[in-house]
Amino acid sequence: METKAESQAELLVDSQDFLGEGVRWCERSGRVFWTNIEGCKLHALTLATGVRETWVMPERLACFALTDDAHLLLLGLASRLAWYDLRSSAVTTLHVVEADMPMTRLNDGRCDRQGRFVFGTLDERPCRDAIGSFYRLNLDLSLERLPLPNVAISNSICFSVDGAAMYFCDSIQGVIWRWDDYLGGDASRVKVFAHLAGEPGAPDGATIDADGCLWSAQWGAARVLRFAPDGTVERQVSLPVSQPSCVSVGGPGYNEVFITTAQENLTPEQLAAEPQAGGLFHARFDDVRGLPEVRFKALPV
Repeated sequence: METKAESQAELLVDSQDFLGEGVRWCERSGRVFWTNIEGCKLHALTLATGVRETWVMPERLACFALTDDAHLLLLGLASRLAWYDLRSSAVTTLHVVEADMPMTRLNDGRCDRQGRFVFGTLDERPCRDAIGSFYRLNLDLSLERLPLPNVAISNSICFSVDGAAMYFCDSIQGVIWRWDDYLGGDASRVKVFAHLAGEPGAPDGATIDADGCLWSAQWGAARVLRFAPDGTVERQVSLPVSQPSCVSVGGPGYNEVFITTAQENLTPEQLAAEPQAGGLFHARFDDVRGLPEVRFKALPV
């Protein structure tokens, strides 16, 4: 796979997360948020001061969304969607998800351009069957299943700049898909955006920047790829650890890339060779601009 440019990400926080994920930039508070899924923790770093905060979750936190209330998050916990108050740690359940399928949990999630929360589930069993689904929490707080194929590991959920298309993947298949009629709901208009079968690693978390380029964390490949809107690889960001899991473009100038990583599945020998595994990494670019993270547009009544 040819790339036009390569750069190196550097360690920002040595958080030693077993499964770091879901990194998001909050422009209002100047904080980077991310989760340690298996550690049941939410982290935040105030970029200007280096102050770090951690909240302990009631169960594994797979994904989350910012809201217009600075103290309130929408959580995608392993089994449910819930409101979370950062001040009091109060949890208010909205929906239990796939209660009849104890072998699944929530995984990737992000707000669409309309402010609705879209997320997927995965099969936790070693067999990794395609039993996961994609869902959307609407602004009236109703939950609907999206008419997309079942997946083993839902990932790469992000949206085109105009909000008309949704990107997603099944990490097991090594293909990132683009749903061109996301707003219209015609599931026949899903096409391959990037085919990564045969390449090292697997597509994990992703985001879209202001140029419509897709940044994809490549789990197992020690790199993040930036895809041009036509699906070709425009650049590569290398890491000194093998399992980058999610990526966000933010910072005060929206020109910093933040990358979560993981220790999951690494042997003692691999961990010794990757002492920074599980850390939060970043890289800065002069020719990249991100977009503000879309917030979930509903609040509790």
